Amino acid sequence: MTLDDEAIRTRIDGLLAEMTPEEKAGQLTQFFFFTLPPEAEDNPALGLEVAAQPRAVEAALARGGVGSLLFVTDPAQINRLQRAAVEGSRHGIPALFGFDVVHGLRTVLPVPIAMAASWDPALIEAGQAVAAAEARAVGIHWAFAPMVDIARDPRWGRIVEGAGEDPFLGSAVAAAQVRGFQGERIGAPGRIVAGPKHFAGYGYALGGRDYDEVSLGDADLWNVVLPPFKAAIDAGAGTVMTAYMALNGIPATGNRWLLTDVLREALGFDGFTVSDANATRNLTTHGFAPDLRSAASRALDAGLDMEMAITDPAFDHLPAALEAGEIDETQLDTAVRRVLEVKLRLGLFDDPYVDEDRARVVLADPAHREVAREAARRAAVLLRNEGGLLPLDAADLGSVAVLGPLADSARDTIGPWVFDFELAETVTVLDGIRDRLGDAVRVDSARGIPVGRRTFPSMFDMFGGNAPEDPEGFEPEAEFTRAIRLATDADVAVVVLGEWQNMIGEAASRSSLDLPGRQLELLQAVVATGTPTVLVVMNGRPLDLRWAAAHVPAVLDVWYPGSQGGAAVADLLFGDAVPGGKLPFTWPRSVGQVPIVYSNLTSHEPENLGRRYWDEASTPLFPFGHGLSYARFSYADLAVDTDTVALDGVVTVTATVRNESNHDGDEVVQLYLHQRTGTASRPVRELKGFERVMVAAGEERRVSFRVGPDERRYWNAGVRGYVLDPSVFDVWVGTDSTAPLGTTFTVTP
Repeated sequence: MTLDDEAIRTRIDGLLAEMTPEEKAGQLTQFFFFTLPPEAEDNPALGLEVAAQPRAVEAALARGGVGSLLFVTDPAQINRLQRAAVEGSRHGIPALFGFDVVHGLRTVLPVPIAMAASWDPALIEAGQAVAAAEARAVGIHWAFAPMVDIARDPRWGRIVEGAGEDPFLGSAVAAAQVRGFQGERIGAPGRIVAGPKHFAGYGYALGGRDYDEVSLGDADLWNVVLPPFKAAIDAGAGTVMTAYMALNGIPATGNRWLLTDVLREALGFDGFTVSDANATRNLTTHGFAPDLRSAASRALDAGLDMEMAITDPAFDHLPAALEAGEIDETQLDTAVRRVLEVKLRLGLFDDPYVDEDRARVVLADPAHREVAREAARRAAVLLRNEGGLLPLDAADLGSVAVLGPLADSARDTIGPWVFDFELAETVTVLDGIRDRLGDAVRVDSARGIPVGRRTFPSMFDMFGGNAPEDPEGFEPEAEFTRAIRLATDADVAVVVLGEWQNMIGEAASRSSLDLPGRQLELLQAVVATGTPTVLVVMNGRPLDLRWAAAHVPAVLDVWYPGSQGGAAVADLLFGDAVPGGKLPFTWPRSVGQVPIVYSNLTSHEPENLGRRYWDEASTPLFPFGHGLSYARFSYADLAVDTDTVALDGVVTVTATVRNESNHDGDEVVQLYLHQRTGTASRPVRELKGFERVMVAAGEERRVSFRVGPDERRYWNAGVRGYVLDPSVFDVWVGTDSTAPLGTTFTVTP
């Protein structure tokens, strides 16, 4: 039953009138419910807190002290815990079940940075709709996604979860993900509540070190960091997660200016907020609050509605804070009202349980796998293709060597931030190539080198199967020699390299962008054989590919491509699909250039932009928006419909893109803008429009973009507000952020 706004208010008013402060605090408390493998539960390194955690949650459920649970994916277990929540509450209030549905549940989609590389909002929405359908089928109501943090330092491991460096692209991706998760409204059948995160500035962590402080100027905050959150909110996001770190000295979870003045008043958010794991308790760790009661009252006063906790929640102290006058009942009720409203809109009061038989059917839906395969095809970025080595012609091949430690690794193919997966149904690159070629071509494979090792273990290794392992009896030198012999004897070598999935993600920042372990040595030895070589890169951040960009004829970035990744890679390698993805970040030559973005300000000496370092060019290895195709595109006839427009006027920009090749292909047509003068110095270029279009061989498409006040408005640190300046504007349309085809228009006062 769908309730209208008035019915929801009436229902909540009745509940609030009957609830005790303890029951209200319970509704604002979210617990993890860990179900670890036996070897993890017996690991003393995890601490007594994690080992005792399930028992503490069961006790809290029995007294109505749980508003939400997370990290449960088994439908039977969810039903059992939901029954305990409903029966433990005097008012029969169900729990809200959340999970990190970051890029799929059982059907694993390419990682979020890969989906952003598709530059295809419709595809992104369809992918998250699949994730939502599977999640809702098993009893999950809420995703802790999308991560909409702008990331401009690839040392930061969580770059893999976002959409890259650009706020315009990031906003389009954020809105598409929210629409995919939620549908047209909260409570839409087969959909779940979206939870954009981490509010705000988390991607600017000092030195790219996860969890470290963020010092962020006003211009970057309002012009770069906040737009994707605004887009997610405008798309209807029901929740927002706060960040761990301190923003300009004030922990985000206790920052009233951030959570109330900015999030609610400036951005218009009317859902509920949730802390990241233990972030409320950590207000004491930050030295922001002297004890847990103070942490709870200060977080609630700042605008936090729900605490995510492992054990011993700070929000357990809210009743005492209320009695002491540190918070008032209106504040408490407002937070509870927001949480209960989402539960009512989801229909959980009337139908709290899940159909376990139907869950199995939804999880096995073959249509979901096809969406994942198409997503992996459209996300891949062809970085280099000298001499037209790709696509490979299977009819001309007698043998293929598929080499590298990631070529047949199912766990790495699906990537980080997945926990409920079936590796048996994951298609690796080796699987995909063998399936595509069948018995007609001999396909040999070798790992070549041992797995790379992190200096410090991953926080996710406790779940089992997360850390890579070499096969029993693995002999590194013999395997290296075998790989080179296979490359020598093959007609073509496909070398699959990158980062193991546990090397990126949360608490997985890096001080280097080098290929881990002996990967570069393996690649160099394969190329030295003289066999035509294709490098397939599996990654979530830019890596140091300077040598490859100079010596390997074909380089295809497939990211962590998901459940059907290997099938999609084979489609691309053999021309059954044509690459059309584009980079969502500027690819540096080395870590020494970090951070490097295309939208820099003009310096006093712009002529020497590429010579900022004396030892190497300060230009990127690959520009933002870069991505090749088997098709060849040209641009012409760039025009504006008016040369002059008022401050509130709109200019329509059009250009023709022509496919000059005999391959059909997709092109992402990109529009960039530059304001020449104004009340602040403006970036040399900013993305302000894009469209992914299919252009048949020999044909052309006319593409149009609207450039209005929204595209020209910016936040000005001098006046501390948004401005529209009269100016001459340069506009370019092309294939990446270096597009040469340009024109101008003038905005008058």
